Amino acid sequence: MPHPLLPAVTEAGVIATLRAPDADSASFAVETLVDAGVTAVEITYTTPGAGVVITEVARRFGDAVLVGAGTVTRADQVHEAAEAGARFLVSPGLDEAVLAAMRQTAALTMVGGFTPTEVQRLAALEVDVVKLFPGSLGGPGVLRALRGPFPDLVYVPTGGVSVDNVAAWFAAGAAAVGAASELAPAAAIRDRDAQTLRANAAAFLTAVAQARTGRSAA
Repeated sequence: MPHPLLPAVTEAGVIATLRAPDADSASFAVETLVDAGVTAVEITYTTPGAGVVITEVARRFGDAVLVGAGTVTRADQVHEAAEAGARFLVSPGLDEAVLAAMRQTAALTMVGGFTPTEVQRLAALEVDVVKLFPGSLGGPGVLRALRGPFPDLVYVPTGGVSVDNVAAWFAAGAAAVGAASELAPAAAIRDRDAQTLRANAAAFLTAVAQARTGRSAA
């Protein structure tokens, strides 16, 4: 059965993938993006104090914001993130021990894959979402091609997603997109540049809304 959080992922449209130099900067970026209308954020474990940030986001925003943990590569990170309140867990690639730890939680599992072999393996393991990564290597055409043999999987491309190609990703069959530096540039997070973060969020949310309108019309 589909994970109960899948509708929330789809409704969010864009997941802000945050890589920050410290926990305070990450918290600032989350607050700014949420204020601008973003409803799904992924705090990566490349961010120092990621677990602390996840706890703060979960406590402050509750069900209004879908908070997850990204760049999860070890079982201890899985357990920490789940205890902190992460509702989805994202790994850049498949490690079956990490996936097993994910399945011990109630969180949605999102695991990276790119090649047909990798995607077929993820399908056999019944992950909730395929994180198509790095999307920049092949663009929306890769997703369109993969959906030929694997049409029933849920895909969230990450890497190389921009305002300019959001429509193409959704047209290719993305359920949502993950946006990192194009949405929240490292410099904007570091310098606490709220104006840039808000402007980027508005542009992404508008692009997603227009892409979905176009897909529905088609």
